[in-house]
Amino acid sequence: MNTISSVFKATHGVMTSEVGVISGDLELRTTSDKEGNLTLAITYVDAEEWYTLPGGNYQLHDTRDHDVIHRMLIAVLNRH
Repeated sequence: MNTISSVFKATHGVMTSEVGVISGDLELRTTSDKEGNLTLAITYVDAEEWYTLPGGNYQLHDTRDHDVIHRMLIAVLNRH
């Protein structure tokens, strides 16, 4: 398992499957396994409960792309 985590600010909010839109200082955690399955989770900074982003099963075609995909997600979600 490979996990990457980044903090960002989402002024306009991010949709979650469990509670709808959350906004403010958030943390994105992406985890990939050796088969390339990618899991996306988000939380408020310093909170204990994690939420999932809507969508389906996320699959990396190459596990080496995990870092690039994580950085792209942060760039899209980091809206001021």
